[in-house]
Amino acid sequence: MRAIAIASVCVAAAAALSSGVLIAQSGESRSPVTAAQYEQWKKELSNWGRWGADDQIGALNLITPAKRRQAAALVKDGISVSLAADADTTKAVDNPTPYEVTMQGISSDRIAVSYHGIAHTHLDSLAHINENGVFYNGYKPDADAVVKQGHSKNSIHNVKNGIVTRGILIDIPRLKGVPYLEPGTPIYVEDLEAWEKQAGVRVSAGDALFVRTGVWARRAARGP
Repeated sequence: MRAIAIASVCVAAAAALSSGVLIAQSGESRSPVTAAQYEQWKKELSNWGRWGADDQIGALNLITPAKRRQAAALVKDGISVSLAADADTTKAVDNPTPYEVTMQGISSDRIAVSYHGIAHTHLDSLAHINENGVFYNGYKPDADAVVKQGHSKNSIHNVKNGIVTRGILIDIPRLKGVPYLEPGTPIYVEDLEAWEKQAGVRVSAGDALFVRTGVWARRAARGP
């Protein structure tokens, strides 16, 4: 997943960290999470209804005008840094549907892409995360209607004005002294807190968390 996509979903994690509701197990050894515990966490940590029954943006509600002003006040150099990757046109095991670029003339081209997955930079909406057909805030669309007309709620159009807030990079490989994490490496609450301490930054409600795992550094070193 590209960092630009992480921004929207990790605001929820920032909110949870700031209010202390993320639970860390103590000790070096950790028991596997049980199905019952998972179901309990879904209830205890849910934001459904927090901003009303008709809410469609979730924890992005934490990015208030005051939060945006705070973020803007942090700007010093005014340098812009893109989080987007170049369009990948090469088919690979981790990119089964690459960009299709067709030049149609010296000043025009056609680009086709199936952009979901980890290969292409994009921003997911809350209409792309569900469990058993139930989406954020209890939205239950009819599958046939969605295929024909798209979703009626939780669209990416709800953030068409952009997301402006304080961004915090949490570089887990750097924290652990490695170039990248191997697949399956867990990231625990203690890791996030250790990065806060090392960086001298405290996560607060409405922040956008960019959690680096080093997937692209590993791909460059080891291949797709």
